[in-house]
Amino acid sequence: MSKGWRKISITILIVLIALCAFLAVFGSTTQYTAESVTKEYNLPIGQSMFENQSIVGTTEPIEVPLVSNLGFISHQLMAFDLQGILMAFSTGIVPFDFSTVTGEGIDSYGVVHDVDGPGFLTYAGDKLVVKEPDHYVWAYSAPYKWLEKTESGVDLYEDGKKIQSIPVDQIKNLNYTSEYYNASTIASWYNYDAEVGSTFTLEKGMVGFSDGRNNISSSDVPKIFGQDVVDYASEYPTGSPILLYAGNYTEQEGESYGTELGSHPEYGDSIREVNANQFVEAWNGTVIPPNSTSSGKDYVYFESANDASAPGGSAAHGVCPSARALRAAVTAEGFDLPIGMSWDENAVMFGYNPAQDITVTNNHDYPVKLNMWTEGEGTGMGIYCKVTRYMPN
Repeated sequence: MSKGWRKISITILIVLIALCAFLAVFGSTTQYTAESVTKEYNLPIGQSMFENQSIVGTTEPIEVPLVSNLGFISHQLMAFDLQGILMAFSTGIVPFDFSTVTGEGIDSYGVVHDVDGPGFLTYAGDKLVVKEPDHYVWAYSAPYKWLEKTESGVDLYEDGKKIQSIPVDQIKNLNYTSEYYNASTIASWYNYDAEVGSTFTLEKGMVGFSDGRNNISSSDVPKIFGQDVVDYASEYPTGSPILLYAGNYTEQEGESYGTELGSHPEYGDSIREVNANQFVEAWNGTVIPPNSTSSGKDYVYFESANDASAPGGSAAHGVCPSARALRAAVTAEGFDLPIGMSWDENAVMFGYNPAQDITVTNNHDYPVKLNMWTEGEGTGMGIYCKVTRYMPN
């Protein structure tokens, strides 16, 4: 480039900068508010969002008339966007400057920035912000897709809307499967367990978020919080609290307790050993969010042993030693006696499923994980429970 053209270019740039500065200070700009922008562009308040995601859901910038938004030129001026300034004057449109209505977590182009983890769009006073996740985020699993038994078959629902009615003779052909159910499982539920109006959950969404963000569908759970959350939620009864996100924390050992299976040959020690292990399976790895209540896993089954003193003449003997280990650890941690348990040696009360009906309430302000395991076998098998605390750093 010759010296003459370089001098002209510099002069043009200086003039444009001066003009933009003048317009930014003295030019008219339409008055926008966070609420008016939200309404105008249908912004998804409460939706989960990540770094570099546009709050308007498009990669293209929102453009508005230059004549009524002269102040927005300052946005391009500060960015030294000469090409953008020339385009604005030549086309009569200018990119919307989101900095006029936004605060933390959103840049002037309406793109999420400086947000670590799954944030969400919300208001902070009179500004739009993308709030970073709290130390812990949890919600409750809820049916998103389910079957409901009718007089003539089942109805398929998704997000509260009936999608299809399926006659009885077609239930066995349903193509819904997971690690825990298939068409045969559904048919068995229909024929032996369900009454008209009973439901069978196929997919779970998340509702009732601890930080107030929007409920999410079953398809969004793995996208936002990962497949591990889907896998965990599938193991537990619908309605269970699910820890979705944990930020900067350290695992700290909490209270623990151990006992032995012992011998009660009148109930069959081999059955008792199976049930003790099943109880451990039902509760090991259970994570309970702060100030929340959880049961053990779904889809865990127990053997029955004859017992004339039990309602119905049988009971899942063998679960009580495992239950005593759990009871001792969680009450030493400062939790209340679990629902469905007593302080007796026979710790599990009659009428309570040891996995799905017993519940433990975490009264801490941080999550805990219940670890259970066994050592050895037979009547001398050791049974252990330890609480792990997720302490914020």
